[in-house]
Formats: sequence, structure tokens, C-alpha cells
Amino acid sequence: MEQQLNQLSPQQRQQVMMQAQQEANQQIMQGMLEKMAATCFTKCVGTSGSKLDSREQSCMAHCQDRYFDVRERVQAALQNRQNSM
Repeated sequence: MEQQLNQLSPQQRQQVMMQAQQEANQQIMQGMLEKMAATCFTKCVGTSGSKLDSREQSCMAHCQDRYFDVRERVQAALQNRQNSM
């Protein structure tokens, strides 16, 4: 694999690295969404039956909003760190 990368031009290597980073980011996001859904569901949903009541719906919405707020802050902090390198 390393030998194959060495045969690529600098632009091609950069494209490969960017694609790998994008795929890694997608996996991270998928994992975060799955964790968010499980965490919010556990926190908010009771035994009200097959439908969420209004309190559960509100709790789920607020919980998900908090996850997205945190994600945005972490992403901004990582971007700042990367730009300062």
C-alpha cells in the first residue's frame, strides 16, 4: 500500500488523503448520530406505548439540539487547532 502511495503524484496523494479523511469524518458522524439517538431515547422515552407523547417529543428535540450544538463547538475548536498548525 505504501509503495502504491509513493507512485502517486503529490496531487493524487493529497486527493487520496482528503478522501480518506472525508470517509473517516462520515464514520465519526454516523457513530455520533447513533449515540445521540440511543442516549436521547434512553433519557426521554418512557413507557407511553407505541407513540411519543408531547413531553417525550419535546425532550427528544431538546436533547438532539444539545448534541448538535456541542458538535458545532467541537468542530469549530478542531478547525481552529488545525488552522493554527
